[in-house]
Amino acid sequence: MTDAKQTLDEIASEVSGCTKCLLSASRKKAVPGEGPAHAEMMLIGEGPGFYENQEGRPFVGTSGQYLDELLQKAGVARKDVFITNVVKCRPPGNRDPLPEELAACNSYLERQIEAIDPLIIVTLGRYSMAKFLPNVKISAIHGRPAWIGKRLVIPMFHPAAALHQPSLKASLERDFARLPEWIQDARAHQADHMAAVSAPQAGLEPQKPTASQSPMLFQGGLFADLTPEAQPPEVEEVKKQGDEPTQLSLF
Repeated sequence: MTDAKQTLDEIASEVSGCTKCLLSASRKKAVPGEGPAHAEMMLIGEGPGFYENQEGRPFVGTSGQYLDELLQKAGVARKDVFITNVVKCRPPGNRDPLPEELAACNSYLERQIEAIDPLIIVTLGRYSMAKFLPNVKISAIHGRPAWIGKRLVIPMFHPAAALHQPSLKASLERDFARLPEWIQDARAHQADHMAAVSAPQAGLEPQKPTASQSPMLFQGGLFADLTPEAQPPEVEEVKKQGDEPTQLSLF
């Protein structure tokens, strides 16, 4: 089996020289992502901002500093998580990533997830959320984890949103404050799953999964119940790591 770190290094090299979309023409540095090769948790943002484009690292501007603060308060060290974005190059002017740009970067992200094999994925912003939880509004499901396959996906607002839209700050901080609880739940779920898998081999009767172990179950309600009619109005959110003082684009 190919070593995960080697795979991630290969992906980073490919990203740095990528010309699959027009973002390559305007970038200064591509931003593949960073973190341990076997991180338990993966954070996925939307796209590099001004400072990330300068340094080639994710979340190093003002929103990155806020993210570090949120992680620290939750008892999670940044060095222990892998951080990346759905697009690896900065969209000019911090605009929304276009469908063709998302598609061009998708294989890189898929390969990173496969190599790292995280137990938990935290999506930051609506574009990263939509990769795993399409056709819902982030204002309706932020902070409501869902099991998708073998991973716990936790949708959250982007830190830049809370910095530029103070009404979102309390929600984001509450969501991050629950990370330790969700980490423990995910570990317990994984342990139960492993026990269920090994039970037949030991001649034991496998236990029926509980409601909390059922796939696609949010805390607070079934994913299927979140129909567009039942969702509250969309909350505007600042995109990506828009740290440039003159770039306060909302969506």
